[in-house]
Amino acid sequence: MRKQNSEFKTAFTSEAGRDLKNTDYFGFVELDDFACYVMADGIDDQADAVSARLAVAAAVSAFSEAPSMKKRTMQACLAAANRALLEAKSKNKLKASILIVLTNYVKFRYGQAGNIRLRLCRDGFTRLRSLDQSLTADLVREEKVEPDKVAVHEERNNLFAYLGKEKEFYPFVSKKFKLLSGDVIALYTRGIWENIDEGELKDAFEEASEEPRELVDNVEDLLLSRQPEALGKYTFAALFINKVFTDPNKKRRIRRIIMITIPILLMLAVLTTILVFRYRKREEKRVQMELGYTDTIEYVQADNYVRALERCQEASELAKELKNARMQKELGNYQKLIEAVLSAQEQLEAEKYGEAQKLYQEASNRSAYVDHAGLDYINDRLALTASYITVYDLISLGDTLAQNLQYDKAEEKYLEAKAIAGKIYFDAGRTMAMEALEKLYEDQKAEKEAEEEERKALLAQQESGANYTAQGDAAFAQGDYESAKVYYTSARQVYQEMEDDIQCRAAEEKLASAEKKISEQDTKKQEAEDFVKQAEAASDAQDFVTAKTCYLVAKDIYASLKMEDEVEGLTRKMEVLDIKAGLAE
Repeated sequence: MRKQNSEFKTAFTSEAGRDLKNTDYFGFVELDDFACYVMADGIDDQADAVSARLAVAAAVSAFSEAPSMKKRTMQACLAAANRALLEAKSKNKLKASILIVLTNYVKFRYGQAGNIRLRLCRDGFTRLRSLDQSLTADLVREEKVEPDKVAVHEERNNLFAYLGKEKEFYPFVSKKFKLLSGDVIALYTRGIWENIDEGELKDAFEEASEEPRELVDNVEDLLLSRQPEALGKYTFAALFINKVFTDPNKKRRIRRIIMITIPILLMLAVLTTILVFRYRKREEKRVQMELGYTDTIEYVQADNYVRALERCQEASELAKELKNARMQKELGNYQKLIEAVLSAQEQLEAEKYGEAQKLYQEASNRSAYVDHAGLDYINDRLALTASYITVYDLISLGDTLAQNLQYDKAEEKYLEAKAIAGKIYFDAGRTMAMEALEKLYEDQKAEKEAEEEERKALLAQQESGANYTAQGDAAFAQGDYESAKVYYTSARQVYQEMEDDIQCRAAEEKLASAEKKISEQDTKKQEAEDFVKQAEAASDAQDFVTAKTCYLVAKDIYASLKMEDEVEGLTRKMEVLDIKAGLAE
């Protein structure tokens, strides 16, 4: 009856263009209550491909089995078309774009996979236009490609939804659109929109009469007049809705609905009257419960947790009577928060700061379940408790530093503890810090006195070591290396007692120099003694010249060693030698 009482006219054209074979396909079926229009565009680039024909046949067949324009019917048609290509016996993988229109002669919806386009024109204006499922369309939506450049963009046929996909086949299904008499729906493949821009198509629609063939011929003439060099296959179909179906039973159905609804409304009115009394009593309890809930929140915000606990317990009892699970849960969360805060307060007053801190932290965690109610107060209490603990920790740390004789750092910790205690009015902590400071200052005074005594002793040692070193240097300069050795040894001993490694090493170096000089003197003395022996031997042999020569060498050595007694002794021996030499002549 719908088809007979509406006027839907269809015309189309489909040509191969310069391709060897037309792989587009258009088909439709118009039943009494529903109609289905299907257009497919083969995109498998095979001259003998049958993708479009198989897809159209499968979609029309699926629709004919259960005519409808429901969303699941559209999805079934699209799935059937996709399955037909996947299951086709072909040496090549079949692929195609598809666009399906379903209508009940009053409304329509469309489903799409690919870049076949649909346009709805009403009163000379475009009211609806489909969107391609391609990379180019995405770039247009992202404003990276201008809309008028789509027809020549290199990614216009790079599709993310098309027939022939084994996985991730997600076609688009539109909502329902109402049709009006005079509407025109056009379906066309890429052969049309790649060569005719949207403005020219709009002009063609405006010039159309009530016959779809005229619009189809005008569009085809416009396409061929362009004489595009690479014109391939193309398909254009026009559906003219000259008259939509009007339901004659609409008013009667409304009247029947009213006649059925009135008795039902009367019964509901009676039931409502019966339930009003019970509802009012229940409503009073609900109001009291909500008032108790509100009071609980306000008391928590006012930091009056004792009164908040009372109102919370009263509201909880009403929530149980009303079997209001949500409110029971909310009030339960508030009660746990309040109890945690009160317990923490008891521990804080008992000066059990560690336990109080744990309970305030638990209350802070509970606050998250009641929209962080009371969190500012809890954080203040946590900060206060932390300050109490900090005062004790600083005093303890100061005691440790004082025991390690780090008085400056200990004083810093005590002063910090005193300042924090004063800031939070913690009298006991402030008193402890002041007592610790007084003891520290007494210890510092005693230590300073001991240090002064130690400093004086150290200065005396330094002076003694410096004197020994100076005397050693003087003896060394005079060539008295034995005396220098004694002085340097004494200086080293003093510096070792002072644990002055630098001065000690300097004394050792000077001591080594003195010992080296002594060693050199011993060597020269031995050399002089050897010359003396040679001289005496030569004298005994009456070789007076050699004897005198050896005496002179030995004398020079003793003179360099500043051994005056030995020099005088050799002078006398040389005089005796001269006498012997004179007698010998």
